Amino acid sequence: MARAGMLGPIVAVSAVLAATGMGARADEINDYPTSARAEYVFGCMKANGETRQTLDQCSCSVDVVASLIPYERYVTAETVLSMSQVRGNLGTQFRSSEQATNALNDLRRAQAEAEVRCF
Repeated sequence: MARAGMLGPIVAVSAVLAATGMGARADEINDYPTSARAEYVFGCMKANGETRQTLDQCSCSVDVVASLIPYERYVTAETVLSMSQVRGNLGTQFRSSEQATNALNDLRRAQAEAEVRCF
């Protein structure tokens, strides 16, 4: 009977610890602002067709990308993509920088994983 009396507090503490850990993890995974997620899905749908199925696949894709790379790294990669299209010295700096290349490669790997999982 003494064991049964101790189970209640142990279960309660375990539940609190699990909820706290899950909350922190969910915050880490969901560090992408809604507008960034919407922009990603919009671009994905433009590239892959504007159907309900594509909406689901593109939503899945942004979730996978968000789970693999932090938002700050995503912003860096998106900036590199945008700036590398600029002609002249400025664009060259973005195309040839090791940091830029690494950020872009991280994004491409995450998108490839998303393609495998979602499409």
